[in-house]
Amino acid sequence: MERARPPPAAPVRVPVPVPVPPHVDLVLGAASCCLACVVTNPLEVVKTRLQLQGELRPRGTYRRHYRGVLRALGAVRRADGLRGLQKGLAAGLLYQGLMNGVRFYCYSHAEDRGLTQRPGGTVAAGAIAGALGAFVGSPAYLVKTHLQAQTVAAMAVGHQHKHQGVANAFETIYRKQGLAGLWRGVNGAVPRVMVGSAVQLATFASAKERVEKLKWFKEGSWMVALAGGMISSVAVAVAMTPFDVVSTRLYNQPVDERGMGKHYRGLLDCFMQISRKEGVLALYKGIGPAYLRLGPHTILSLLFWDELRKLTYRHQQHGV
Repeated sequence: MERARPPPAAPVRVPVPVPVPPHVDLVLGAASCCLACVVTNPLEVVKTRLQLQGELRPRGTYRRHYRGVLRALGAVRRADGLRGLQKGLAAGLLYQGLMNGVRFYCYSHAEDRGLTQRPGGTVAAGAIAGALGAFVGSPAYLVKTHLQAQTVAAMAVGHQHKHQGVANAFETIYRKQGLAGLWRGVNGAVPRVMVGSAVQLATFASAKERVEKLKWFKEGSWMVALAGGMISSVAVAVAMTPFDVVSTRLYNQPVDERGMGKHYRGLLDCFMQISRKEGVLALYKGIGPAYLRLGPHTILSLLFWDELRKLTYRHQQHGV
């Protein structure tokens, strides 16, 4: 009697991105990052103050008002009250909505065309999407930086622009510097977001795929996205912080009557001056709160994005 052949092995399932139209990804990406922004904005305030502290002065020659994350949060609360911990939130939400809406929309287009499946595709798509998003959202980031740096004179770091709110900030900048003034500092923002976006989306996609293949968690579990986001956040903080410090300095510096920066001529000049006058390690000023902000923000935004994508897909498939 002929032996029965064993059944064929089940094929290994290769995870694929949840199919969502790019215009839907625009809304989902903006919404997910705005939700994350509300939670992490106090750390963004602290990070901005730490990055501006001791600007172009050697270590030990200035008074440090902000020391470490917890003490800095306490210093902000004492100087500006509890509401001070959410300074610049409206501008931050506008920036997250604009920048990440464009970023996820462009990245989704790249996914649809299969570009992210090619070698280096996720990095290239993330960088290009990030650059476009940074350009669109730059005026909002400019205003956010100005507002988050503002505080009482005794605790002030960096230049104080003395805006009365988001609308007043946009109006004042436009009146004094014209439309181009709203995009001042964009030369620092684009490389910053290109690096951060490329690292974030590339590491999240590869880490999430690896976790799915290893079957650490149940298929479709939100823990898969959480694990991918945790890995991604470490890489983003290390790669992005020097660009983040430079970007904050370029956005916050005072300008002359021609709208030219008084401290820095551009991106490379800012890198050189910080390294020469404050030391190379100054490019990592505020990396503690930067990671504590980037970590939760990366995890929450990518987790929200991934979960919202799945919910949207189920709604499209089943109408529920």
